[in-house]
Amino acid sequence: MAPASLHEPPNAVCVMDASGRLGSRLLRRLLRRGYSVHAAVQSEGEIDRLKELSSSSPDDAERLKIFRSDPFDYQSIVDALRGCSGLFYAFEPPQDQPSYDEYMTEVEVRAAHNVLEACAQTDTIDKVVFTSSVTAVVWTDDRKSQESDFDERHWSNVNLCRKYKLWHALSKTLAEKAAWALAMDRGVNMVSVNGGLLMGPDLSIAHPYLKGAAEMYEDGVLVTVDVDFLVDAHLCVFEDVSSYGRYLCFNHIVNRPEDALKLAQMLTPSAPSMPQSYDQELKIIEQRIGNKKLNKLMVDFERGVQVD
Repeated sequence: MAPASLHEPPNAVCVMDASGRLGSRLLRRLLRRGYSVHAAVQSEGEIDRLKELSSSSPDDAERLKIFRSDPFDYQSIVDALRGCSGLFYAFEPPQDQPSYDEYMTEVEVRAAHNVLEACAQTDTIDKVVFTSSVTAVVWTDDRKSQESDFDERHWSNVNLCRKYKLWHALSKTLAEKAAWALAMDRGVNMVSVNGGLLMGPDLSIAHPYLKGAAEMYEDGVLVTVDVDFLVDAHLCVFEDVSSYGRYLCFNHIVNRPEDALKLAQMLTPSAPSMPQSYDQELKIIEQRIGNKKLNKLMVDFERGVQVD
């Protein structure tokens, strides 16, 4: 396959919300790969920040258009999508409601519905990459007894999530299901990337993904992902015409005591250190989740990256 640089410049794509950690990194990578980008953000402050981001490169500034787009303002979504061949959609909680609770479930589902409906009404949209979460996969009643490992075919049980107030899992599950239902009904070409816990310097123990982390660890399904790997996965499933359905995305599993302790110390610096005499080898937990589908797809993509 010829390098992407030998072809005509890619069409415009939209990143929504472009203000988050994933969105802003994805935005920079898309510009580097030659895309024109419609960056959709929720606040005026983020517009100024993105303008500063692109000001160092006149070429990037020329190919970047910034839109103030509220996921509850249908027309603002349509405006951001106009002329784009693809959408990368990741939900960011509104600034006045940053934490996950039962109300946030309704907010995220409504936002997903609005965005997919707008895509269905935008003739130029060829593909939607919907960012979801591993929490929409692993919360089931029979997690310990099921014979097969978790993969993209599994869905979290919404009644279980409500019972234990796993609001992040509930929101991601219902929003993704709403998106899939509308995409299939309207004929929208959609793929989802169900990411693990996104690692980064701003991660804290208060992150809603981590509710039930001890149980996920004990059951071999506590997984994390680096932002660059997550960005690669999004680009891969968008650019590969053979991509379909859901893709679990993680590049590390927390299943050893030293891994769990390292994560705990990062989240809570006051956490105690592990005694040197602690027998770590006997405590390795069997991995019960796999992402073979994504890894298989990304083999060719990684080769492509090397020739860009």
